[in-house]
Amino acid sequence: MGGSLKELALFFLRLGITAFGGPAAHIAIMEDELVRRRKWLSREKFLDLLGASNLIPGPSSSELAIHIGYLRAGWAGLLLGGVCFIIPAAVLVGIIAWAYVRFGHLPAVAALLYGVKPVVIAVILQALWGLGRAAVKSWFLAIAGILCVALTFARVNILVILFGTGAILAGVRELSRNRKGNQKAAGIPAFVSVWRGALSGLARIFPWAGATGVAAVIPGMWPLFLVFLRIGSIVFGSGYVLLAFLRADLVVHRAWVTDAQLVDAVAIGQVTPGPVFTTATFLGYLLRGPVGAIVATVGIFLPAFILVGLSGPLIPLLRRSATAGAFLDGVNVASLALMAAVSYQLGRAAIVDWVTIALAVASAVLLFRFRINSAWLVLGGAILGIAARVARGG
Repeated sequence: MGGSLKELALFFLRLGITAFGGPAAHIAIMEDELVRRRKWLSREKFLDLLGASNLIPGPSSSELAIHIGYLRAGWAGLLLGGVCFIIPAAVLVGIIAWAYVRFGHLPAVAALLYGVKPVVIAVILQALWGLGRAAVKSWFLAIAGILCVALTFARVNILVILFGTGAILAGVRELSRNRKGNQKAAGIPAFVSVWRGALSGLARIFPWAGATGVAAVIPGMWPLFLVFLRIGSIVFGSGYVLLAFLRADLVVHRAWVTDAQLVDAVAIGQVTPGPVFTTATFLGYLLRGPVGAIVATVGIFLPAFILVGLSGPLIPLLRRSATAGAFLDGVNVASLALMAAVSYQLGRAAIVDWVTIALAVASAVLLFRFRINSAWLVLGGAILGIAARVARGG
């Protein structure tokens, strides 16, 4: 167990320092390292954990890290996996927040990201290819995945896509079983019962989820903690969804920060490695200094640990039921569809000239053909990006 904990801590610390590109990239790097190389878990198990992470509010890649920590080393691993992934990013964002307050602007990161983003696209594509082969078990699932991609581009709510796909797959499975007269598995009643129990447990733990303001123009530590705790317990989706919640709470309702400060905070959360939710670290520092940064960070990430701790033990139970397993299959396919849509949007922003095209193609070849470690490719992309900008005089 000790060796497992040390190995777990070192991996997620390194991931927290090097994982640029947002949740899709983090998930892709975890798949490359932990499924392909280290074989800590099977691709099917990885998909189940990914689907479960997408079904609960909070930062999906952080929750995936917490799930993997729990699977690898129990409750100690649950805490260690999440904390080691979050802390490097939070510390870096805290340092940038200090520089922002002291010098009044954001440190330049454009040159570094110029080289990193094309590499990240290749890493995501590799993960999609590998996970897709495990998730798409039939033509029906393939069609469901294509429809989910279309719904994502049509801006349908991600929860509707995830739960809707899972529910349809579970319904089809149950109808098929009833026609065959097979009553061995628990079926829909047991499946619904499990989820009702889980949801009632969540309602008891997060009674504040529907609450409104704690108010005060200059927040105390307790109101600051409660605001970020509530946001962490109800926000699904990307950094853009987080932006909407933060603006409603911190700008419109409480006037704690300005729109300009909020946009800067979200930008820093997105361009630094590690979880995008470290936006809270930046905002906490702006509001109450270093202690405020710690309080806001703990507040927004704490629900993820609790939710994973509650939902993690349910995953094997759900997989044992044919109907619940079909639900998870649908959620897994929908999760990959969301990831594919995000990678397309990222690709449009990342691949902008011949240098970035060359970086993306070379990275894809090195990943698919030679299985080069993705962390080294990200580091190489950062160095080449900076060199390219320096050569251009930028």
